[in-house]
Amino acid sequence: MELLTFLSIAALSFGLCVGSFLNVCIARMPHDRSVVSPGSSCPSCLNSIQPWDNIPVVSWIVLGAKCRSCKAKISPLYPTIELLMGLLAILLMRFLVPTELEATPYALASWAIYTLFVAMLVGLSFIDLRWKMIPDQFSIYAIPFGIAAMFGLSQINPSGPFIGPSPIESIIGALAGILGLLAVIGTYWLIRREEGMGMGDVKLLGMMGAFLGWQALMPIVLVASVTGSVIGIALMIGQGRGFRSQLPFGPFLSLGAIVYLFFWPTIQQSLFAA
Repeated sequence: MELLTFLSIAALSFGLCVGSFLNVCIARMPHDRSVVSPGSSCPSCLNSIQPWDNIPVVSWIVLGAKCRSCKAKISPLYPTIELLMGLLAILLMRFLVPTELEATPYALASWAIYTLFVAMLVGLSFIDLRWKMIPDQFSIYAIPFGIAAMFGLSQINPSGPFIGPSPIESIIGALAGILGLLAVIGTYWLIRREEGMGMGDVKLLGMMGAFLGWQALMPIVLVASVTGSVIGIALMIGQGRGFRSQLPFGPFLSLGAIVYLFFWPTIQQSLFAA
């Protein structure tokens, strides 16, 4: 088996498993429940789910999208999130390791770190859409992990160039993300005397700065603002929502971070070429 094929299969398997764990996080974090204990159980009959009924995607298909015990329907959201993470994990692998010669320890470590980063973005996006909240586990608590990860990567590849930011850029990114968005919120409050964003968005942008560096913050906010405006206007027109209706901003910031991670170098080259 070729190395790239093996790495793609490994990435898919890892992504599917991460997606399965994300389903637990999405279900429990909004209610401040442990994501470790107790084990997975059916939300309808509360019976424990056996390991052979908890295989990502496969078990959902084999069981006919129903609980083995009570026959309650299992939401298609579960395999959707698992497949989404599997796809993103493969894309990241092919993005960071396009050839066998580039399958270095540094590139593979970067892949593992950024797969977990993307997983947090996916998880918090679904939670924010449903509950209008961003869990601290996927935002401010992840900032030290992001900074430590960048420091660790710099030790693996001390001479550079870096796939992610340097440790200093990571620290500046975390601080700039938090303080910059706080300044925007404060200015908006002084002008309108009302809250324009939640503190969850502030902590989230700090986390993104830790993983992507301060250079990523403006592109992320730009993509999030444009896509959020387009979706908001479409909802106002299509569903008759008022101008003051609120959309969670976390999913749009997450989209901006993913666009930056995958496409920003290409976008920059296109802009400079033009």
